Amino acid sequence: MARKSLIQREKKRQALERKYHLIRKSLEDESKVSSLDDKWEIHRKLQSSPRNSAPTRLHRRCSSTGRPRANYRDFGLSGHVLREMAHACLLPGIKKSSW
Repeated sequence: MARKSLIQREKKRQALERKYHLIRKSLEDESKVSSLDDKWEIHRKLQSSPRNSAPTRLHRRCSSTGRPRANYRDFGLSGHVLREMAHACLLPGIKKSSW
């Protein structure tokens, strides 16, 4: 189980990213202008927004344990939790492969 402070920090980043998403998107669309001064102005506006509002700072975590590694996007679970749930038949349509 991940520390609760890390999970809360990640939730805070997600909220900031949602809040600034439209602002960042509009500034990125404006950056296609040809004037260099305009580009610098847009770049400065992007830099003035909080760091944690950038989508690259988000990190996927397991929804049940908060583990930051080996996550499956389709399920939102880490690998070992996915395997345990599949063995317990808690995930419909998933079965253990054997060959």
